[in-house]
Amino acid sequence: MEEESPKPPVSLWGRVSALETRAREAYKSKPISHWILLVLSSGGMLIAFPASSLLSRVYYANGGTSKWIISWVAVAGWPLIALILLPTYFVCKTTPTPLNLKLTVSYIVLGLLSAADNLMYAYAYAYLPASTASLLASSSLVFSALFGHLLVNNKLNAAIVNAIFIITAAMTIIALDSDSDRYGNVTDKQYILGFVWDILGSALHGLIFALSELVFVKLLGRRSFHVVLEQQVMVSFFAFVFTTIGVIVNKDFQGMKNEAGIFKGGKSAYYLVLIWSVISFQLGVLGATAVLFLSSTVLAGVLNAVRVPLTSIAAVILLKDPMSGLKILSLIVTFWGFGCYIYGSSSASSSRDSS
Repeated sequence: MEEESPKPPVSLWGRVSALETRAREAYKSKPISHWILLVLSSGGMLIAFPASSLLSRVYYANGGTSKWIISWVAVAGWPLIALILLPTYFVCKTTPTPLNLKLTVSYIVLGLLSAADNLMYAYAYAYLPASTASLLASSSLVFSALFGHLLVNNKLNAAIVNAIFIITAAMTIIALDSDSDRYGNVTDKQYILGFVWDILGSALHGLIFALSELVFVKLLGRRSFHVVLEQQVMVSFFAFVFTTIGVIVNKDFQGMKNEAGIFKGGKSAYYLVLIWSVISFQLGVLGATAVLFLSSTVLAGVLNAVRVPLTSIAAVILLKDPMSGLKILSLIVTFWGFGCYIYGSSSASSSRDSS
């Protein structure tokens, strides 16, 4: 048998042309309404999630103190998703997914974990600048990859492993720079607690993401838009129930009146911050859900990568967050790590499709 001659290397221009051809084919394969929805969903992620993070920091910077209230507003808008879900049954002519014991227990567990996750992030934003908290929260990508590999058997290739190490290095850089971005009214103990709660919240967020995927694979067996919305509504509802119990036990609803009285800007500013926090968080969740359904987890990863620097830059401009050289370096390294992860995820998806 004659040996095959090695293929000539593909030039950079050839790769760009091939990418352009694939993009054009992908565009033609979907109706214009698909791309309009995808653009709107992507915009929702890139605007709503950073806005939600900044509003949490505004709450604490202007007199708010309750961690339970910020956790509560993150899930209090769950009826907004329900209002979007209900018309899909008539438009798509589908029926609600029947609830059995396993599915109900799964939703309850995910709701409990989501409530705990929101509380951890509330502690982080209470003690850390929004730019720092956002950079630390990007480590959730690392935990999503690890838990996805352990629970759902998602593949880990060299690029993804490299991304894990790079993002971990970025978190270490922030830890070394702790003296430059701490607010004057935050003690050393509080800053360390905020740092730890942010990392733990990111780890729990990664676990929730992997468990949600496991529910789709093992219990639902299908991924249609209304099923994705159903899971989001149910998980947010149970998270709302658990968080509301925490707020009641901690007597924070009664404390809202006192907080509103001392809030900088007055009562109207206080309630506007909470209301817009509810709306922005749910719009971000809805946008992320739609992106996952309309496109892929790779695009969702790209948008998550983009919103990290957007949140940090917005926090520096709007909230006057301190931005040292080491934090800028951490931001660059984090973005590099995201790029490695996206490349690795894209390669893994391509290998699955070709196999």
